[in-house]
Amino acid sequence: MTSVSLAATASYLPERWMTAAEIAERSAIPERVLVEKFGLRGKHIAAEDEHVSDLSVRAAERLVSESGVDPDELDVVMYYGSMWKDYSVWQAAPWIAHRIGATRAYAVEYDNVSCGTPVALRIARDMLRAEDELGSILVVAACRESYLLDYGNERSRFMFNFGDGAVAGLLVRDGARNELLGCHGITDGSFALQVKVPSGGSVSPNGGYRFLDVADPAEMKEGLDRVSLANFVAAARGALERSNATLADIGYLCGIHMKPSMHRALVAELGLEPHRAAYLDDTGHMSGVDPLFALDRAAREGRLNDGELVLMLAAGTGYTWAASVVRWGRGD
Repeated sequence: MTSVSLAATASYLPERWMTAAEIAERSAIPERVLVEKFGLRGKHIAAEDEHVSDLSVRAAERLVSESGVDPDELDVVMYYGSMWKDYSVWQAAPWIAHRIGATRAYAVEYDNVSCGTPVALRIARDMLRAEDELGSILVVAACRESYLLDYGNERSRFMFNFGDGAVAGLLVRDGARNELLGCHGITDGSFALQVKVPSGGSVSPNGGYRFLDVADPAEMKEGLDRVSLANFVAAARGALERSNATLADIGYLCGIHMKPSMHRALVAELGLEPHRAAYLDDTGHMSGVDPLFALDRAAREGRLNDGELVLMLAAGTGYTWAASVVRWGRGD
């Protein structure tokens, strides 16, 4: 079977950093609670004129510059980030491709929520395996959902960790390093209507509440408390089984930002030492960006070892839990 490699990654964070103290002032949640219970020291905030396409282009341009890839040689540019983009009914991928000079790339739009990274890697891998004429796919994601927060809405307080940023990854056929292995996902649609921006769709096209909201926080929390940890582990097991591996083979975890208690429980359930799992307490949660961003950061900091399996694990409202596995380095 054709192998697919994650040949390069890059990321971008907006200049402004909003501290936990600032969030506390706006939300009336004590700073100590934000730091200790939310696991949030601060997060980056996009400028008012800095949109999802702009964030994406910054990450993609950094990847192109560092990797030396010729944008004109890219076969596909896939946007897979936040569904809240520059315009409400619009595709970001063609505009991103144009701006980075990917003149012959086929633009694919897979905008999604927080489960984005593992699913995007799965789709891109399968495209490269299925179509012999494709040799490279640039995946890029961005989040600007800090602007969808109403800090006075207690129903949405678990989302006050949402920050802004972008990431890009280059997948290639038959690359020498960082092979993308198995992927797996689980969906529970009973949560589908819990988290949403109520206005702007066909149900309420011209009015209504224009920020992120939760229909029934108590019901959602009770439901997720029952299934979330088990589904995270099941998604991980599924991806590892498809990689001919087990939980014992995980070398490093790149997940989404979540509250510290859940993060610790997940790390323990996966059998990892705490220092072998990324935790993004200085960025908060950036929708589908988190796992690939965590991998890019870990690679730059020298935290990843040749031959080890990196688990990319995520969950997103809807509700979907998803995982992808990368064998870092040459795997010799």
